[in-house]
Amino acid sequence: MSGSDRNRPVGDRWLLLIHQLPAKPAYLRVKIWRRLQALGAVPVKNSVYALPAGAEAQEDFEWLMGEITEGGGEAIICEARLIEGLDDRKVRAHFSKARDADYDELAKEARVLEKTLRKSRTPDALTEARSQLARLKSRLDHILSIDFFGADGRESAAGLINAIEDRLAQPNMVVSTDEPQDFTKELRGRVWVTRFGVHVDRMASAWLIRRFIDPSPQFKFVPSRGYKPEPGELRFDMTEGEFTHVGDRCTFEVLLERANVNEPGLRAIAEIVHDIDLKDAKYARPETQGIKTLITGICMASDDDEERIRRGSAVFDDLHQYFGKSRS
Repeated sequence: MSGSDRNRPVGDRWLLLIHQLPAKPAYLRVKIWRRLQALGAVPVKNSVYALPAGAEAQEDFEWLMGEITEGGGEAIICEARLIEGLDDRKVRAHFSKARDADYDELAKEARVLEKTLRKSRTPDALTEARSQLARLKSRLDHILSIDFFGADGRESAAGLINAIEDRLAQPNMVVSTDEPQDFTKELRGRVWVTRFGVHVDRMASAWLIRRFIDPSPQFKFVPSRGYKPEPGELRFDMTEGEFTHVGDRCTFEVLLERANVNEPGLRAIAEIVHDIDLKDAKYARPETQGIKTLITGICMASDDDEERIRRGSAVFDDLHQYFGKSRS
């Protein structure tokens, strides 16, 4: 069993809300659906919704159960461990997919606001931008509160919103752009910490770290919420991490710039990782879809984060060889 597997819960427990609503009034269905969405619950079967088991989730479902029965419906709450049919991994994937959709929508609105800021800096425009930013931050806080398994879209959305906040805080809207410094020596011999369930940005970042920054890195995989770093640790692709999304740049792009790694082919890899991770088709390289399929296959084949990084690194080694020779 790998280090990442030892830190994972063995056999998740779920709270299930099983309910039936009357045909009328029609608004009750909409009301209950919206409440379920606000709680972050996901459907696992028709009229069966799940939350990770816990005291807060139980209280939320109990309140909702009261609303259902008051409206003339029926509901029961049960705690379950999934044995056959729908397994824990698939249920967690449902939660992550739902939150990724929320993060994607939030990121799109943040990009629109960012473009608006570039075009207009009048006092009225800045006042409206600050108001919109406050709404975006409030929505981000809510999504974070129901992101139980650390969906991949979290860092992208948070990075965009943080960049807008920094931009609005700058005098005359001028964002400082310090020259990248070569401090790779300071990054060696550290423990590199990231979230469980690595995907393309974390795979590529781990490969970049090992290949060009620290030849003998230690990687540590932790829950996405509530982790307190220890001395000597550097967090990547994590909220409040030392290396994470900045504006519309993914973690790989930030690492590449801040470590000042100038190797042929890395810019092309960064563009592919960016488009897969942020889903914005900013660079639209022809190789992107094929690499996305390979990465998805690696993630489907293994839950082990070290194995994912190992297999993903082979993909990025080959890409580096290809783009390095072709000069991207």
